[in-house]
Amino acid sequence: MGFFGGKDWNIIAIIYERKDLFRVNGNRSKGGDAVKARDGAKTHPRTIFWAVFDQKRGFLEGEAGKGQQLVSDQVLQRLKKELPTNPTVNHILGLLEKGQLPMAAKPLIWNGYPKEEAEATAETEN
Repeated sequence: MGFFGGKDWNIIAIIYERKDLFRVNGNRSKGGDAVKARDGAKTHPRTIFWAVFDQKRGFLEGEAGKGQQLVSDQVLQRLKKELPTNPTVNHILGLLEKGQLPMAAKPLIWNGYPKEEAEATAETEN
């Protein structure tokens, strides 16, 4: 990867679909298109968190997106912490790294989704 204009990025955006379902969108882009893809992930109104990785899965940058208000701060922090090790995110990154697809998306499989009030109360009582 060259220092000037040699971007070859995998951009991941965690998109809010509903309280118990987020989607992982991945995009492999190069050069100026990589910047546009990253900016698109940043500005999407339902992006909870976005991240940019290189082709060796090195984290380059990432932060909460415009959709962060759709989830609690606790959910956001947990998602940020677990993003690099999440199996769904790793699957999408693997597809992008191999060049099989320029874009991929899957529902996020994750045990950090907010629990319903009744479920959370029952767990704390046990």
